[in-house]
Amino acid sequence: MDDLDLLDWREQVARLYLGGLDLAGFRAARDALFAGHPQSPIPLDRRADFTGLDYFPPNPDAVVDVPLRPASGTETIDTGGPDGVVRYRRVGIAETPWGPLTLWWIEAYGGGLFVPLRDGTSGRETYGGGRYLTDTVKGTYGRGLVVLPGSRVRLDVNYAYNPSCAYDDRWACPLAPPENRLAAPIPAGEKTYRPVTA
Repeated sequence: MDDLDLLDWREQVARLYLGGLDLAGFRAARDALFAGHPQSPIPLDRRADFTGLDYFPPNPDAVVDVPLRPASGTETIDTGGPDGVVRYRRVGIAETPWGPLTLWWIEAYGGGLFVPLRDGTSGRETYGGGRYLTDTVKGTYGRGLVVLPGSRVRLDVNYAYNPSCAYDDRWACPLAPPENRLAAPIPAGEKTYRPVTA
């Protein structure tokens, strides 16, 4: 992989997340990025047939402003890939209508906020390993999670997205730890990737 292509991918993702597009425009632009960028997680041999990702319809019930309570402790997750063991520190716990959801800080150079989750749609309508609301290391700011004043956050599961390993097994991804596995289904965001087959 070309490092400059990867740098460009991350810049394009950050611009998309920080841009002013509405949800429909955001999804269309994301599909275009996945279809044409050299660093797309869609396998190269499947890009010619790629017609876009599958999403739930916009769901206003998937947007919540919730309190954030303090949390402490670290976890290590072995991605099984070149990143090896990655340490995550608990930043806080969002008290969502679906259950508590831990926000994680990646304990690496530069750090970043990371919010993986699994819910009642995982393995049925969405990727079995779960989805992400944000991974700021990858530039996904300001859509799935927004920090609000007064120890509160806004979560918008309409922006939940699959990790790269959901598209191609050449990727290794940290998945939702047990405390971020919610029993309630949240029918919002990206669904399971199903490539076109001949």
